[in-house]
Amino acid sequence: MESIRSLISVLAPNSVLAPKTCLIAVCLFASGALMPAYAAAPEPARGERAMVVSPHAVATEAGIEMLEAGGNAVDAAVAAAFALGVAQPQSTGIGGGGFLLIRLADGRAVALDARETAPAAATVDLYTREGLPPRASTLGGLAIGTPGMVAGLALAVEEYGTLSLAQVLAPAIRAAEDGVVFGAYQARFLGFVQRPEFVARFPETARIQFPPGTTASTRKRQPELARTLRKIAQDGPRAFYEGEIAEAIVAATQANGGILTTADLAAYQPRLREPVRGTYRGLELLTFPPPSSGGVTMLEVLNIIEADDLAASGAGSSASIHLIAEALKWAFADRAVHLGDPDFAEIPVARLISKAHAKELRSRIGERAGAVEGPGYAVDDKGTAHLSVADAAGNAVAFTGTINGPFGSFVTVPGWGILLNNEMDDFVTDPEGTNLYGLQGRRDSANLVEPGKRPLSSMSPTIVLQDGRLRFVAGSNGGPRIITSVLLTLLHHFDWDMDVAEAVSFPRFHHQWRPDRIQLEGAHPADVQMALEARGHEVKRVDEITTGVQAIAVDPETGELRGAPDPRRDGLAKGY
Repeated sequence: MESIRSLISVLAPNSVLAPKTCLIAVCLFASGALMPAYAAAPEPARGERAMVVSPHAVATEAGIEMLEAGGNAVDAAVAAAFALGVAQPQSTGIGGGGFLLIRLADGRAVALDARETAPAAATVDLYTREGLPPRASTLGGLAIGTPGMVAGLALAVEEYGTLSLAQVLAPAIRAAEDGVVFGAYQARFLGFVQRPEFVARFPETARIQFPPGTTASTRKRQPELARTLRKIAQDGPRAFYEGEIAEAIVAATQANGGILTTADLAAYQPRLREPVRGTYRGLELLTFPPPSSGGVTMLEVLNIIEADDLAASGAGSSASIHLIAEALKWAFADRAVHLGDPDFAEIPVARLISKAHAKELRSRIGERAGAVEGPGYAVDDKGTAHLSVADAAGNAVAFTGTINGPFGSFVTVPGWGILLNNEMDDFVTDPEGTNLYGLQGRRDSANLVEPGKRPLSSMSPTIVLQDGRLRFVAGSNGGPRIITSVLLTLLHHFDWDMDVAEAVSFPRFHHQWRPDRIQLEGAHPADVQMALEARGHEVKRVDEITTGVQAIAVDPETGELRGAPDPRRDGLAKGY
């Protein structure tokens, strides 16, 4: 009775199930409470020429507008990214950073790293000194890293797009001026951010983002942000990093206890890196390299489980969850020590994603939950949003942008409407503690705070090829849960033969090594939890794994593009 398919056969024994019908509209008993299952996944959006999928309709329409104007997937992705920062400022925007994974029709691929950097005055003990305010790495000026979004998106258009920066910024400027209606997902944050202590400490953010009376139907206009975007469109990306905008960013940061300077902003440069490449069951995967941990961690897990017959064990079964969770433990343990900014340390990517390393780790996984005390091998002597785009020419972009936690540092730049990140918390800020997402620190981590360094990220923009042709584009938001959510979406589609909408909608789980616990989305049947506990796992039921995968699949026979937004978010997939 473990699989959802078998549960349907018990509840509706006379029903006939198509091979891909994996989701049902029933309520299941779990942990003594009624937990909602997901309704059957909707049909994916379809397009013969192009597809844009994002967590907000405004961003998706911005991308489509660029494609219809003659732009390519890069132009569409950048326009959507700027627009998404207006529509979902709690998750992403020009006060943060991001990763663009670009695969061009001619076969070239690049990982464009627009990750934030630590200010020059940052030190390894920045957050362990006495006298700091509570939550200094997550709230206020000391949490702010040098933003990289504007420089990265501008570079993408300049090097790989066909339209001008002013053209791709136009939809975002229009959205900021005309206003964007709050979505159901955004409305979830209101009770949290309208608390008196936040409003009193961050009045500019409160005034713009959640004034009194704000509801899910409120149309929010951001004229100050529109002013900023217009200036960037007119004067180019350096207008953000030098001059009056830069001075205002520094003033706001330092007024809230931060250490960012105009020199930090002037010195910022995005990086062009080689994607991490791996294989899985005849597929070629392109993922993001360090300072992202997502690509390496996903490939390590896929290598560990590749020899197992997942199709036979079934999607959502305790056997499948057990195997994947054990592989995740080892991969996240390696992540905690070995991954960081490659400009500051030698990162053993090749060794971590090798089939030999995976074979050794697989030999340590048994039928019961195992203890993982450290990384898979000894050290040699270490709030977010995603969108996916594919165009008629065969270009594809997976973009993940972030300001880290919901509403980032909560610091907004007066007069310019820029909500600044709290990305410094993605470093190991306390070797004895955990960060915002519960990730464990270590004294031997490659992710300790250093000036100019990029903090480790879990963002996992991913592109899948088969025989050199595009098959899948995906990514997600959600801190370390990004890794498991993108991983599971790939497995749902390629191992369990779900269409893209089913693959995105199917119930998820998460394990990140520490704490040693499986988080199980509420739609899983109760007997799956009992079977996992019988194997020795600690299981925590959650209503939702708080991620939002946005994915595109390409039919290998017809070439049709099929897009699916995550039903857990306010998304839209649109093709033509």
